[in-house]
Amino acid sequence: MAALLAGGCSDRSAPGTVHGKRGTAPGAAKKPNIIFVLTDDLSWNLVAHMPQVQRMQRDGLTFDEFFMADSLCCTSRATIFTGLYPHNTKVRTNFPPLGGYQVFEQHGGEQNSFAPALQKAGYRTALLGKYMNGYQPADTQGGAQPYVPPGWGEWYVAGNGYPEYDYNLNENGRLVSYGHEPQDYLTDVLAGKGTDFVRRAAGSSQPFFMEISTFAPHGPFTPAPRYAKSFPHLKAPRPPSFNEKDVGDKPSWLRKHPKLGKGAIARIDEGFRDRVRMVQSVDDMIGRIRGELASLGIDRDTYVVFGSDNGFHMGEHRLAGGKMTAFDIDIHVPYVVTGPGVGAGRHVGAFAQNTDLAPTFLGLAGLPAPPSADGRSLVPFLRGETPGGWRQAALIEHVKPPPSRDDPDQQDSAPGAPTTYNAIRTSDALYVEYADGEREYYDLRSDPNELQNTAGRLPEQRRRELSNQLYAFVHCSGQGCAAAGQTG
Repeated sequence: MAALLAGGCSDRSAPGTVHGKRGTAPGAAKKPNIIFVLTDDLSWNLVAHMPQVQRMQRDGLTFDEFFMADSLCCTSRATIFTGLYPHNTKVRTNFPPLGGYQVFEQHGGEQNSFAPALQKAGYRTALLGKYMNGYQPADTQGGAQPYVPPGWGEWYVAGNGYPEYDYNLNENGRLVSYGHEPQDYLTDVLAGKGTDFVRRAAGSSQPFFMEISTFAPHGPFTPAPRYAKSFPHLKAPRPPSFNEKDVGDKPSWLRKHPKLGKGAIARIDEGFRDRVRMVQSVDDMIGRIRGELASLGIDRDTYVVFGSDNGFHMGEHRLAGGKMTAFDIDIHVPYVVTGPGVGAGRHVGAFAQNTDLAPTFLGLAGLPAPPSADGRSLVPFLRGETPGGWRQAALIEHVKPPPSRDDPDQQDSAPGAPTTYNAIRTSDALYVEYADGEREYYDLRSDPNELQNTAGRLPEQRRRELSNQLYAFVHCSGQGCAAAGQTG
């Protein structure tokens, strides 16, 4: 059972309209509230089993072409917090010396995060759930109490929350232990704390920003007890890339993989079922929070953003469970937004990346993105506008991490996992350059499932164009990144 601790929190807002609610002076314009639900390893193929996310799609806007700059937890989160590509955050893996929380902190990631800027602008801020790989909730940073990073007014954050039970939370500088009872299931605990945050915030005159970052549906794929036996006959999707027939054209790291046998496929199916079971609790949380917003009358003043830190393959291209590749199943993720001025049922086909999230949160608060930001605000899209000179390509960059027993993604750093690479994804192609000199190219118009690597038949002029653009992308910073992405 959990030790109990409360917190203190934040509020409501509007995109320029006034509703005169509790604690609001009539006629005073309010900044909007923002709620960001960030999931872990949630791929597009899980959304079909999430009715609350589908409801968000009906009520709001879906970014159909949203890509991660690296399909790995810590690198993605460092980019989300700062708006910088991994080559600029310096967070390239989940653990030192090339990544993790320690590297993020050493390179000023906490100070460069959007949270301090929002707090300085009058927002009450809260982070719940997962932070960065390597973060320890008991760490005091030399102080008397567990450390709370700058910019966060409320803090309910775990270290190893992957099993969903038997974890500690740093709750506003106090360490609280949770056990193995049904009520200790982490996603449900976060849902309760999130709705409590919203309830307390409704009486405040300040706007609020709340990020709820679940560990679900990351392995070990532990569903809540109420869903443990749901979907008994469900199987993992079988796209044309599933257990790919011939990988002879693939780079050497993938050619090593034999076809999946019956046992491996059975394990993939069971894992997919458990992932679907896990996201039922995430979906419940979304419904609960949105219901709380509506009952308090602040839903019209609040943006809700739902997304994932990366995708996840399960059987595609003969790969079992994992990520880190440049294939769409790993880098192409769902992002849905509801809120003030967001038209119902809308879809945006422009290329968005996780570099854009920090500028977007700042933009919603009426703040400019810092000049150092590699991404751009998505706010114009929410208002039905298309910004000029928008990127036509996405950058994906990945450094293969060394194997570590402490890494929750250690299966992806083993032999047979992708070697270090940089890639560019355009509307009609995926081009990959590996550190060992190998190349991949897929014509997505004729081969959307990325089955035929035609890098060896690519015309030299086209290869040079892609390689030059990729080089510019990998070395870009700030406004230069916008220019690098425009010539796809």
